[in-house]
Amino acid sequence: MADKYLENVRFLVVDDNMFVRTTVRLVLQALGTRDIDEVSNGAAAIKMLERREPDIIIIDWEMEPVNGIELVKKIRGAQDTPLAFLPIIMLTGHSEVERVKQARDVGVNEYVIKPFSAQGLFTRIQAVIERPRPFVKIEGYFGPDRRRKDMAFEGDDKRKPSDDDALIGTDASDQSKSETPAA
Repeated sequence: MADKYLENVRFLVVDDNMFVRTTVRLVLQALGTRDIDEVSNGAAAIKMLERREPDIIIIDWEMEPVNGIELVKKIRGAQDTPLAFLPIIMLTGHSEVERVKQARDVGVNEYVIKPFSAQGLFTRIQAVIERPRPFVKIEGYFGPDRRRKDMAFEGDDKRKPSDDDALIGTDASDQSKSETPAA
């Protein structure tokens, strides 16, 4: 898959289950990653982010005292810092479409369902590195563009940006489908 591809990428893994953290760490190490921090909940992640900024964060949904959704909201809410643009991969056992949409709507970049494969996780990591979606700021949302592909549309475009709306980031024209539900 990747020998040196992820060699210089710093990860933060946030999951309350030590077995999952260990499994993710072993997969990342097998992919060539050398720099991996691990914490057991969102509150610990917030403290870690104050000390050390990762390149990519992998977050579980169900944790206490701060769960994954609350953590994503906190990260995306820090719009005056580079942390707001941090690629976030949610790794969770929740496979319901409504959960995937909820994660997407708070600013998760990619979504991986447990149990996961090394290839599935690598595909999501590769997506945030090679095909980053531009960030948008609209009323009530800041995060990666939620649209993954351009679709033909007939009629009037009713999506009128306000003065506060902005498209920030890279060109998202090369978006592809993936094997697990997209955030």
